[in-house]
Amino acid sequence: MIPVNEPLLDGNEKKYLNECIDTGWISSEGPFVKRFEQAMAESVGRRHGIAVCNGTAALELAVASLGLAPGDEILMPTFTIISCAAAIVRCGCVPVVIDSDPLTWNMDVERLREKVEEEIDRKGNRKLKAIMVAHIYGLPVDMDPVLELAEKYGLKVIEDAAQMHGQTYRGRRCGGIGDLSTFSFYPNKHITTGEGGMTLTDDDHLAERCRSLRDLCFQPQKRFVHDELGYNFRMTNMQAALGVAQLERLDEIALRKRRMGNRYTDLLEEVEGLELMPRRTDYAENIYWVFGVVLKDEVPFDAKEAIRRLAAAGIGTRPFFWPMHEQPVFHAMGLFQGERHPVAERIARRGFYVPSGMALTEEQLVTVVGALKELLRQT
Repeated sequence: MIPVNEPLLDGNEKKYLNECIDTGWISSEGPFVKRFEQAMAESVGRRHGIAVCNGTAALELAVASLGLAPGDEILMPTFTIISCAAAIVRCGCVPVVIDSDPLTWNMDVERLREKVEEEIDRKGNRKLKAIMVAHIYGLPVDMDPVLELAEKYGLKVIEDAAQMHGQTYRGRRCGGIGDLSTFSFYPNKHITTGEGGMTLTDDDHLAERCRSLRDLCFQPQKRFVHDELGYNFRMTNMQAALGVAQLERLDEIALRKRRMGNRYTDLLEEVEGLELMPRRTDYAENIYWVFGVVLKDEVPFDAKEAIRRLAAAGIGTRPFFWPMHEQPVFHAMGLFQGERHPVAERIARRGFYVPSGMALTEEQLVTVVGALKELLRQT
């Protein structure tokens, strides 16, 4: 089986991990944590980085730090990982979801604009407080219209850049845009710490809130006296050591991922039955976190069946995200009743991604392409 993802750990990872063990600094108190936070913040042009145990925790810190009231609303894409909506719901807020752009699979910024103007201009909805943007699979959301909306209506912006290590938007590093941004360092990300995440901001107050919430809201003078409840979201020194080593090679990693994605595209762009993400838009070049494909409507089977057949051929795959407005857990909470978002529904049912991890070889890539072509010949 060719795995859908395999990390590449051939830099200073072992050296830095040995340093943690040799010094005994294995907890969150170790020096690599601060080093990783500073390096990551610097890499995206942020003032503050707050390292946490995973990307979901980073999102939860970002939402919680805003101090929103129960019932306040946050706009977000319906096509994304459930962590985005869960972070909103767990803070007592309400997710309001937006359909996808059919070409980039990101949140459709025109639908976003229509929703904001409808809710605020026509309905006078003052519970709308923030926009959560999630960049999907390789291309970022078109951020300028988002930032213009936020400024016009006084909305905060949370940028989920979990899949965008090394990506830029009009020359600005993704993860450095908006009021807060978040990263994930899960093993399938361009930079991995095994598990791990980070919340970043330029705002001193938000940074201090995130640091306090991350660490159980301990007080400097009365450590075990608490005025509010926080979380234990700390990152260990050993995780951070991996992150420092990976970050040293970010430019190389980004180049490798782009070469891989372009190679796949060269071999598949003329194949009947497949829709591919564009190589670039007018604001970004695809960084190909993963290489996704969508089966065209004339293909007589869906992604689930394609995944089954490819597994039988020894090819690892993953389905696309399932839309938030179709999640049973949220229906049970009374959310998204009767909502339809047809673009997201279609790509969720007809989309999947193929092996595209850092360790993928040219031979494996060609094998995957051959299996995809054979799959479509079976139609």
